[in-house]
Amino acid sequence: MGFFSKIKNGLNKTRNTISSGIASLVNSFTKIDEDFMEELEEILVSSDIGVKTSTDICNMLRAKIKETGATDTAEIKKLLKEIIVQMLGTDVELNLNTKPSIILVIGVNGVGKTTSIGKMASSLAASGKKVVLGAADTFRAAAIEQLEIWGERAGVPVIKSTQGADPASVVFDTIASAKAKGADVIICDTAGRLHNKKDLMEELAKINRVIERELPDASKETLLVLDAATGQNAVNQAREFKNVTNITGIVLTKLDGTAKGGIVIAIHNELSIPVKFVGVGEGIDDLQPFSATEFADGIFDGGDEQ
Repeated sequence: MGFFSKIKNGLNKTRNTISSGIASLVNSFTKIDEDFMEELEEILVSSDIGVKTSTDICNMLRAKIKETGATDTAEIKKLLKEIIVQMLGTDVELNLNTKPSIILVIGVNGVGKTTSIGKMASSLAASGKKVVLGAADTFRAAAIEQLEIWGERAGVPVIKSTQGADPASVVFDTIASAKAKGADVIICDTAGRLHNKKDLMEELAKINRVIERELPDASKETLLVLDAATGQNAVNQAREFKNVTNITGIVLTKLDGTAKGGIVIAIHNELSIPVKFVGVGEGIDDLQPFSATEFADGIFDGGDEQ
C-alpha cells in the first residue's frame, strides 16, 4: 500500500468530519455570505484545527474569494485545499547529512514515542543506513525494555544502562558505540516529564552539551512525538516542549484512529514546527514521511471515489 492509500485510510475519520460537514454546508447555502463563513469555521474547529487556525483559514478564504471572484459554494472545497497546502508549507525531510547524524526523540508517556523510534529505525535500516539506538529514557524501566524489543524487530543494536542512570551518560555511550561501529544514524529515546519542566530542561540541556562536545558538526534533529487523538492537548504539549527545547519536527502518531487530524494544520500554523512523520497504522512500516499535498488530498479527496 502506497503513502497516499495509507494516509487516505488514516484520515477517514477526519475526512468524514470535514468533507461531510462542508458537503452539507454547500447544499444548504446558495451563496457565500457571512452566515456561510461562520458555519464553515465551526466545521473546521470541530476537526480540531483550533479556533485561531480556523479563523486564519477563513480569513485567507475570504481573500481568495475576493481575488478569484468565486461565487459558487461548490468551489469552496478546492479553495480550502489550496489554503491548507499553502499553510502547511514546504515538506521538510529529516536532516541526516553527516555520518553519524543524531536524532533525539522527546514526548510524554503514552504517545507512542518508543514505537515511533522503532519504526523510524526499521525504515532507516531498510534504506541501507546503519542505525544505533540509545535508551536514554532511564526514568522508566519499561521504556528500556520496549526499546530493546523494537531494536530486535528492526535489527539494530540498543545501547542501554539501568533504570535511574544518568540519561546524558547513556547518550555519551551511544555516541561512542556509533562511532566505533561506523553508524550512519543515532536515535536516542529521552524522558518527557512535562509535570516537572525544570528537570526536563536540565536533562535535555545536559544531553545537548554531550552531543555538542562529542559530535560538534553532526546533523541533529529533535523530534517531538504527539498523539493525534488528544487534539488540542497535543498542540498545548508542543507549545510547552517548545518553551524548553528547540524542536526541529513533529511525529504525529495514531492519526488513523481519530477525527482530530486537523491538529497537523494547527501545529504548523500556530507553532511553526513542521510535521515530519505521521503514524497511520500499527505495522512497522506505518510511520510515513509527511506530505502536505497528500495530507490535503486525504482530507478532501479520499472519499470522492466512494
